[in-house]
Amino acid sequence: MSRSGWRTIGVGGALLMLAVAIVWMRAPSSVVPASSEAAATREFVVATQKITDEKAVFATVESANTVFARARIGGTIAALKVRQGDHVAQGQIIAVVGDRKLGLQIQAQGAQVQAAKSEMDKAQRDLARGQALAKDGFVTKARLDQLQAVYDVAVNTFKSLSAQQSVTEQQQNEGEVLAPTSGRILTVPVTAGTVVMPGEIVATMAEQNYILRLSVPERHAVFIRQGDAVRVDTADLQVSPSFSRSSSSSDDNGTITLVYPKVVDGRVEADATIEGLGDYFVGQRVRVWIPVGERETIVVPVDYLITRDGIDYARLEIKGGQTIDVPVQRGDAAPPDDMKDGIEILTGLKPGDVLVRP
Repeated sequence: MSRSGWRTIGVGGALLMLAVAIVWMRAPSSVVPASSEAAATREFVVATQKITDEKAVFATVESANTVFARARIGGTIAALKVRQGDHVAQGQIIAVVGDRKLGLQIQAQGAQVQAAKSEMDKAQRDLARGQALAKDGFVTKARLDQLQAVYDVAVNTFKSLSAQQSVTEQQQNEGEVLAPTSGRILTVPVTAGTVVMPGEIVATMAEQNYILRLSVPERHAVFIRQGDAVRVDTADLQVSPSFSRSSSSSDDNGTITLVYPKVVDGRVEADATIEGLGDYFVGQRVRVWIPVGERETIVVPVDYLITRDGIDYARLEIKGGQTIDVPVQRGDAAPPDDMKDGIEILTGLKPGDVLVRP
């Protein structure tokens, strides 16, 4: 045969081989024979399940209570021992208020106490001498009663002045401004040398029990209840590693403890408690997901999905023990209680379909 004849046959054969290859490449991707009995144990029956819809809202890190450390006496700030951001324990000294008049009063009252004690000692000696003379009949009963009265007055005067001195000393001790509770210092509106009056605020503290204050739109507020679980975006919170949360985890890490019965500017506030919080900024805004209702949808384990060329497939078992890969559209992670790695399927599957793990 001539070279041109071989060339003609070669082109036709190449086209035929290309068509067979295309058919061969398509067939395995659409229909796959079942491998063994072990594949049957990896089957999953598609069914609708109830899942909770969630909405992202913003919450603010707040203290459960904001308390004030106040000066108990008037005077001048002699020492300031804290600054903004410091952690303090209950009873810790925050500042010292000094008043020089109290020191002078204590000295004056101390002198009065000493004089009263001398008067009391003299009255006691006179009474003892009178009692000794009264036994021999040298002192009358009236004189003895007079000596007893003088002694009683001296004793009471000594007690009164001693008590006044103790009150002044206590006032001087109350110059120490103590932390009313354990927490974190938010503001310190005074400096050393500042003149303060009794009851004036020396520091503002955030109590150690921290909460998240949610702001929920009015139309969604009807769905939240006390005790509902919420999820917190730890990437926004940026807390300590003890409060880390895997991106694939769906465990709820907060609980709504209070829903305020008032609408302000179309929003309702609610408080949520979060366990394991570390250090952060009071007033920081974080993203929180709250439940806003339930609906039925199809949820399958994520390991039953295949991704090829940017398209998700599920391996569906058909008649004759064969399987076929069907394209599906996945939604967000929506794991129910019995499926920690569940993915919502929007289209491509229906209840009753049997999936095989690839």
